[in-house]
Amino acid sequence: MERKRSDRIADELEGLIFDGTFPDGARLDEVMLAERFDVSRTPIREALHRLTLSGLVEQLPRRGVFVRQPGPVELIEMFEVMAELEAACARLAATRISDAALDKLAEINARCMEAVAAQDADAYYRENESFHALIYAQSGNGFLEGEALRLQRRLQPFRRTQLRLRGRLRQSMAEHEAVLAALCDADGAQAADIMRAHVAVQGEKFHHLLASLKPAAAANS
Repeated sequence: MERKRSDRIADELEGLIFDGTFPDGARLDEVMLAERFDVSRTPIREALHRLTLSGLVEQLPRRGVFVRQPGPVELIEMFEVMAELEAACARLAATRISDAALDKLAEINARCMEAVAAQDADAYYRENESFHALIYAQSGNGFLEGEALRLQRRLQPFRRTQLRLRGRLRQSMAEHEAVLAALCDADGAQAADIMRAHVAVQGEKFHHLLASLKPAAAANS
């Protein structure tokens, strides 16, 4: 399926922010970006809206859109909360998930495996989002699902970039399979523990995320 042009632009802008081309505090001008990507301003506005939802940029009234990189403390705090929200979703889903949803998770994991084989981190992440969102929905708790989706959007660019760490795709895939097995066994405690570890950023994963923020920090030093 052909991806929307605005989504492709948003992905490219994420990369330009992470590599320091657009450092923390930089203003993202719609006209300049439309010229850079050779498009009208409509897909640029849509791309910037997506980045605003993730919190990677912020819209300031009458001033424009500016890059906003979170600091390391804020980032680790958000991932701590995300890990606990997802663990709760997995624990509840273990006894509430439907057989049809379990089959759907298996199908998503099969597509994830294809992306791992192709070493396509972006394709993997798109399927990964579907995997997690389905578990949120199967928790049977609409409020929890909404909070998880909201924070997932906020952390999207950072969850995407950590998948580019060498070996992380295969590790993530194995964790997906373990989560699915626990859900099939209706083992809520196991599902929660695996999901918490899957989402949490620690050790090498966190150092990789911090390294992605360094160009922006250096540009402002």
